[in-house]
Amino acid sequence: MKEKINIITSTCVPLPLENVDTDQIIPARFLKATTREGFGDNLFRDWRYDKEGNKNPDFVLNQNTYTGEILVAGKNFVSRSRSEHAAWAITGYGFRIVVSSFFADIFKNNSMNNGLLPVVVSPEFLAEIFASVESNPSTTLTVDLPNQTINNDATGKTESFEINAYKKDCLINGLDDIDYLLANKEKIEAYESNVRR
Repeated sequence: MKEKINIITSTCVPLPLENVDTDQIIPARFLKATTREGFGDNLFRDWRYDKEGNKNPDFVLNQNTYTGEILVAGKNFVSRSRSEHAAWAITGYGFRIVVSSFFADIFKNNSMNNGLLPVVVSPEFLAEIFASVESNPSTTLTVDLPNQTINNDATGKTESFEINAYKKDCLINGLDDIDYLLANKEKIEAYESNVRR
């Protein structure tokens, strides 16, 4: 079971960079592990730290100005993603939602399989969110998964977003694919019993 996502209101961390790929999110040297523990510590590792391991004070995750459960990213976030490691690193750090104007399909699927909600908004709405957060780091977004809406609480503007109905159900109930099958075990067995007749 994963943490359920229903309606989340949170401040956010802005990362207005475009075409961010897996290697920038979690460098390849950290991909040897087969479990997700510890990946959050190395999220954006080469941007957060210099070669000596010192924090880069200019990088957003090292600043106390921005916090929250929502990462707001530039267009084409995770442009190359062949594995679940990027989603593991993002959720391991503490983010539950990532907002952008475009995600690669494989990253969207990997995210939802790991309890991370990717929300696609229009480029105009994304620009408005960045402007609101830059103007006031205390700006919150409200993401309503059941109704598939995201609201910029600073301006009151709302957009709808699309999500696969099955994945939506899994996220709302905190289920992964195996949990979902187990939760529906009786229905599956009843169906198979009827088919055999």
